[in-house]
Amino acid sequence: MNAKLVEEIANAVLYEGYMLYPYRPSSVKNRQRWNFGVVYPKNYSELQTGSDLWNTQTECLASGTAETTITVKVRFLQGISRSVAELETPVLELMDQPSPRLRTSSPAGEPPQAWQEGAERDVVIESISIGCLLAETLSQAFTLPSSSATEPVRDAEARIVKLIVRNQESISGRVTLSAKSLKEGLFKITLTVLNDTSLADPDTASRDRAVMQSLLSAHSVLSVEYGDFFSLLDTPEGVKEYVAHCKNIGTWPVLVGEDGCRDAMLSSPIILYDYPQIAPESAGDLFDGTEIDEILALRILTLTESEKEEMRQGD
Repeated sequence: MNAKLVEEIANAVLYEGYMLYPYRPSSVKNRQRWNFGVVYPKNYSELQTGSDLWNTQTECLASGTAETTITVKVRFLQGISRSVAELETPVLELMDQPSPRLRTSSPAGEPPQAWQEGAERDVVIESISIGCLLAETLSQAFTLPSSSATEPVRDAEARIVKLIVRNQESISGRVTLSAKSLKEGLFKITLTVLNDTSLADPDTASRDRAVMQSLLSAHSVLSVEYGDFFSLLDTPEGVKEYVAHCKNIGTWPVLVGEDGCRDAMLSSPIILYDYPQIAPESAGDLFDGTEIDEILALRILTLTESEKEEMRQGD
């Protein structure tokens, strides 16, 4: 498996839609965050209608033997609520002002702003044989504890005038992996990702509150050793009949890596073709590929200073 190539594609999926042009939180299309691959807390999801899932399922086909091994990496973002604490009186050190006055939002263009950020998280199932998965479903639980951190903001005189406050809520979930023998040398691999978090007051909770205990941009990378995956889009004869029975919920598995290789599969919350690639025009880690032409210098020059500052504070 070409790990670097696979990681580049997976990162593009992870940050798809994270911050869209014009890269300002006040922009209409950035006001509702996290539109792809959101796995909500279970008790919140069960009260909703539509696609607010609390679990996803990936099913794909692999050839091999009982000794063939599967490795899985589930990747997602954990939300960070960024707010602003304003001090009543500027101080040189925080110990001089133990009780800053909190402010939950900032006027547009005034740094720093309230915002939702994301921290990368992953859950890994290390190499496990298909034989073991045939005998028993593997279930791996994970817990992400709550946390809080502050960052001082100083003025031109080096006095602390504000604090950036970042809070994370706890998340509890599970990843399960199983295999089923379809015929000699052919297996169906089933991967589920579940968010078991219990959200307080789920019947009155807003979406913005629910996403802070959700798995965001959730996707999975599966790799196989001593075996191969089959494309669900271009399946060879003799295997097509089994593809129809693969049930994928909230995910879309495609072959990933170098064209022609079949040792890795990306299960994505957005629909892709086999062997997706980063456009050669994308020189760096900028994942807004469909609107990359908007970054032309002339467009930036048309922005006001307050708009530019808002973009800088939007991470």
